[in-house]
Amino acid sequence: MPTLLRLRAAALTATAVLLSAVLAGCGDDEAKDEDLTKQELSWKDCPTPSDAQGGGAAPSPLPDGGEWQCATMKAPLDWDDPKGDTIGLELIRARSSGDDRERIGSLIFNFGGPGDSGVTSLPGFAEDFATLRSRYDLVSFDPRGVGRSAPVICENDQQLDAYFQQDATPDDDAERTQLVDSTKEFNDACEHNSEKMLPHVRTTDAARDLDLMRQVLGDAKLHYFGISYGTELGGVYAHLFPKRVGRAVFDAVVDPTKTSEQGSLGQAEGFQLALDNYAEDCVSKTEECPIGDTAQEVKNRIATLLEDLDRRPIPGVFPRELTQSAATNGILQSLYSKDFWEYLTQGLQQAFDGDGSILMLLSDSSTGRSENGEYDNSTAAYTAISCADTTARYDTAYVERKLPQFRAASALFGDALAWGMLGCTDWAVAGAADHPDVSAPGAAPILVVGNTGDPATPYEGARKMVDALGKGVGVELTYRGQGHGAYNSKNKCVQDAVNGYLLDGKVPRTGTVCT
Repeated sequence: MPTLLRLRAAALTATAVLLSAVLAGCGDDEAKDEDLTKQELSWKDCPTPSDAQGGGAAPSPLPDGGEWQCATMKAPLDWDDPKGDTIGLELIRARSSGDDRERIGSLIFNFGGPGDSGVTSLPGFAEDFATLRSRYDLVSFDPRGVGRSAPVICENDQQLDAYFQQDATPDDDAERTQLVDSTKEFNDACEHNSEKMLPHVRTTDAARDLDLMRQVLGDAKLHYFGISYGTELGGVYAHLFPKRVGRAVFDAVVDPTKTSEQGSLGQAEGFQLALDNYAEDCVSKTEECPIGDTAQEVKNRIATLLEDLDRRPIPGVFPRELTQSAATNGILQSLYSKDFWEYLTQGLQQAFDGDGSILMLLSDSSTGRSENGEYDNSTAAYTAISCADTTARYDTAYVERKLPQFRAASALFGDALAWGMLGCTDWAVAGAADHPDVSAPGAAPILVVGNTGDPATPYEGARKMVDALGKGVGVELTYRGQGHGAYNSKNKCVQDAVNGYLLDGKVPRTGTVCT
């Protein structure tokens, strides 16, 4: 299983459809290969998404009737050999809807993961970002190793079904052996199928791709909107190229000071907080909470359900059964946004009655499984990028020593997040660093937005990012809300602050709080 839960902002779009280092190498020089910096992109109508992107239909026209355009940008496979082999990076854009005289440039988005396809995510959020389109071309991309950009491929669909159905919280030696063996099999498959790409998918590589993208798009500065893992990518870019940072926003902020273990522990605490808030919300409504009469009873019934599923799975989405692991995944997925709490309530009600279909659909959206049984490559890409970035390699003895600490953080989710630290064990490529370097002295102001109720990227990470960026760079904005991210909450205070900075260059007062 992966080291951390994927920090997926875009996963909520898929759920809605289903349900209704010092990092290696730094420098501030322009890309060395003039042929690549001067390449002309051939923008065309976007094709239907590839299997690695998740399949489905080509993006629908924009609300104003405009069409999405896609192009492939060449980038070096190895940034240490920029005149060597190249790979193609898939881009998508929506041209600015405003007067060309008011156009600022391109606003590049990364929606998280690592491993999420920006090409498929951006159209799903087009309405949310319509205001920003008045002065920017909205641009996103599949980072290297993801989707259509030289995707990392590991196991096939049938193998992934088995991988995600296994017991991710082993209770005895046999289950521990099975978990370790299946993780090694997955990692070996990654090496076998994608050996050429694995050394070249670090976040530093993606940051250099961003700078090449900036040049090819014709912008003197990088204007950027990073969400979730996208904040880490943005921080690494700012560290490598501080003088090229334009107007940038980090939302749902990854704590750049934490090791992968500390990040997992923080997520255990964050998701437990989200579960506590869900339970309180359920019992506080005027109508009766169908899960329990008190918040503690709600949590107790969920714990009992997971214990029962560990012994005896129930029917899920035919022919698969809802296991304890899948149910836990589904519950975690529903806690990313308050908008999905109703699905959690419905799924739990069904599961109590022996029907695991809703919780399994929630789990599928987290793992990138479509209704036809095909997986995108987000799990493979997430593992490859995470393991290339972090030096941490844990074994079962270490995880077992840490279990009490994780259980204290979350009785419900602690075990799963602790055992998930095995994901990079036996990985073929050495990791770059304990945590990324995002110090960016001299960079333009970066608006850093933290949500006090964020389960996946706990609120404290925003302040840590501000401090790590350095004096005069990070500008902290707090949103007192629920869910993963703040701008997508549609809170007017947050959106006015973000839009005011990106569109008009108005930097909010640091420490501003939105409720």
